[in-house]
Amino acid sequence: MKTTACALALMVGMAVMSPVSGHHSNAGLNMGAIIAFEGTVKQVSWTNPHAYFLVETQQSGKTVQWEVQMGAINVLARRGWSRTTLAPGDKVSVRAHPAQDGRHYALMETVEKAGGLQLSAVAGTPADTPPASSIAGRWLMDRASVKANPGSFDHGFYAAMLVPNAKGKAAQASFNPMSRDNPEATCVGRPTPSALLISGFYLLEFAIRPEQKIITMRSEWFDELRTIYMDGRKHPDPSVRFAAGHSIGRWEGDTLVVDTANFADHRSPYQLGLPSGGQRHVVEKYRLTKDGTHIDVDVMLTDPEYLEEPFVHHLQLVHSPHLAMYPSACDVESARRFLSAK
Repeated sequence: MKTTACALALMVGMAVMSPVSGHHSNAGLNMGAIIAFEGTVKQVSWTNPHAYFLVETQQSGKTVQWEVQMGAINVLARRGWSRTTLAPGDKVSVRAHPAQDGRHYALMETVEKAGGLQLSAVAGTPADTPPASSIAGRWLMDRASVKANPGSFDHGFYAAMLVPNAKGKAAQASFNPMSRDNPEATCVGRPTPSALLISGFYLLEFAIRPEQKIITMRSEWFDELRTIYMDGRKHPDPSVRFAAGHSIGRWEGDTLVVDTANFADHRSPYQLGLPSGGQRHVVEKYRLTKDGTHIDVDVMLTDPEYLEEPFVHHLQLVHSPHLAMYPSACDVESARRFLSAK
């Protein structure tokens, strides 16, 4: 078995796994570099927000152990992985993005297992998937509908889309993503629209509950559950603030308009070190397409405390009733692993 740094993404007998956006994802990693090594799997950790495996290998005549970060369990499972796909004793070749500080820690790009692994591509919606009659149900983002950096979410996407003001730039400059200032090192998620924008990997589920005059939006992303109040209420006093914000909704014809305000402070909601606070305001619009297969979504985020101009974005969700929802069950030890790996 031989894997080189210039190997292409798919080879005979090889299972390919592109790195996925995750909670800290690229923090402290050299995403412009690829390393390649062969070795023996010593341990597998099937945990969220990231699974890991340890590989023992020989480098410069010395035995070293690499800690390799993978995606979340739900993302891996939809590509054909299970907790037994890799096991201690397996011989593997790995291509990965290394840590910037020289630690034996990396984000997996591809893996080849002796004897071959047979994994499916990212789960999609079959052509015969029945149309939806409303926005209720399970949905994944149609990544082809995202014009700006469709394969990414964290650093690349937001860095290209957000325009921080002077206060925002100063906060970014002082942020260390490899410290516990990073909220997600303690399993703290990010406020809307983050769950929406990462739904290419993490399933969303809408439920319309007319008897309660609410709509709920559940995400696999940190088990986020948003309640959208449809009873005509207003937002509470600005001093009353919530981690996920306070969402009120209304129907404008066939379009659901969701207005979310009253956000609690968050140190890095875009994983860029750019904060958000009580002035953050998000308006989302959801409209089912005529054929019932997609939802058109428009998002506008304003935050004059930290942003020079609004963030505006359009995407589509694709009806995915064939997919199962996975709990996040974020493990704090796993969430901090990128900080403490040696």
